[in-house]
Amino acid sequence: MTSNKFWAAASRVLAATTVMIIVTLTLAPGAWAASKYKVIYKFTGGADGGSPMWGVTVDSAGNLYGMTDQGGAYGNGTVFKLAKNSDGTWTESVLYSFTGGSDGGTPFAGVRFDTSGNLYGTTQDGGDFSAGIVFQLVPNSGGTWTENVLYSFADGSGGPYFTSGVIVDAAGALYGTTSAGGTQGLGVVYKLTPNSDGTWTYGVLHNFMGGKDGSYPLYGDLTFDTAGNLYGTTGGGGSNCNGPDGAGCGVIFELVSNGDGSWKEKVLFRFNNGQYQPMGPLVVDPAGHLFGTLIGWNGNYGNVFKLTHSPKGTWTERVLYTFVGNQDGAYPGAGVVLNKSGSLFGTTFYGQDLDWHVCCPGQVFELVRNPYGWAKGAVHRFQGGTGDGLNSRAGLVFDAKGNLYGTTCDGGVGTETGCEASNPAGAGVVFEISP
Repeated sequence: MTSNKFWAAASRVLAATTVMIIVTLTLAPGAWAASKYKVIYKFTGGADGGSPMWGVTVDSAGNLYGMTDQGGAYGNGTVFKLAKNSDGTWTESVLYSFTGGSDGGTPFAGVRFDTSGNLYGTTQDGGDFSAGIVFQLVPNSGGTWTENVLYSFADGSGGPYFTSGVIVDAAGALYGTTSAGGTQGLGVVYKLTPNSDGTWTYGVLHNFMGGKDGSYPLYGDLTFDTAGNLYGTTGGGGSNCNGPDGAGCGVIFELVSNGDGSWKEKVLFRFNNGQYQPMGPLVVDPAGHLFGTLIGWNGNYGNVFKLTHSPKGTWTERVLYTFVGNQDGAYPGAGVVLNKSGSLFGTTFYGQDLDWHVCCPGQVFELVRNPYGWAKGAVHRFQGGTGDGLNSRAGLVFDAKGNLYGTTCDGGVGTETGCEASNPAGAGVVFEISP
């Protein structure tokens, strides 16, 4: 009798699972299944730059802007522009080559525009204290650009570690994070405010305290919601988590302005064992939900998650998709973006072979909501070599026509080792995916 009940229950589970699989496959990503992938630029690693670690920004004319952390006239990285020609090809130009001195070196994030058309970004090296800078690039009438150093990081305010890129508010102020410095040496959230005389004032909005508060905001720009609140992630701190560095698995935090120039921080969620290190910026949907990625460790290849806000003020995490490695992808290290239909798009750093020392090209993926959850599809699997890119740590961006753009830090042509030191397979590419 017990056996019959077991098999009856098992049959019902199998039938339900079969239906779910069929529905999931039926509703799996389709609009992008036949998408057109094209490499629009291959970096040589020379004067044109090499190894773009982060994504690109699109202007109103559809031109792309980004940074490389290698190459350029002095070998310390570049700010570049890709302009689309009438025949569909693209032309790259270097807007600025960093010298590695007081003007900065080794940019490690993307660039952002203000409403006047100026570009802003950060570097990891150079500056007055060799700890990186925040810079502004101003376009000139002749097509050249002039760099202004807005702030040089120093011990106690930043540190020669990772700094996020900056985001710009409506008043032209800049916001970013550092993974070191501050009162505890565990990183800060900062604001740079423009003054009427052309100078900028630096202020710390929050010093990370470690423990439950979080520590080391390693990757990903901050994000605004429609109310002007700031959201971000830390790579450490939070709960008692047996992560590889023993410092916690990271947190999601919110900063709310008090209206007097000060800000109040609140930890929305603390990751625990089995989930490690949120990566990339968060994205906010029209309903105020937060979406992001984490990379995982010790056999966990990362996931895409969602945080939902309840009327009581609490936030609940839901894992939308867990990567299983190999052809499915592994280590989504750059967050996700939303399209107009509510689907999520992102990249994985690996995706073919999970051996750290073997070429693992990675992929562009899509998550589509269905009645049973979210279905995942591979929009493009990178092939590596000279014909394609590989190893993407970069976030994606849509243009006004719905085309998707991103970068890989290896692949293409050139001799740079790029982001995967054991794979000297090119200096990276910029790619376009059209639905």
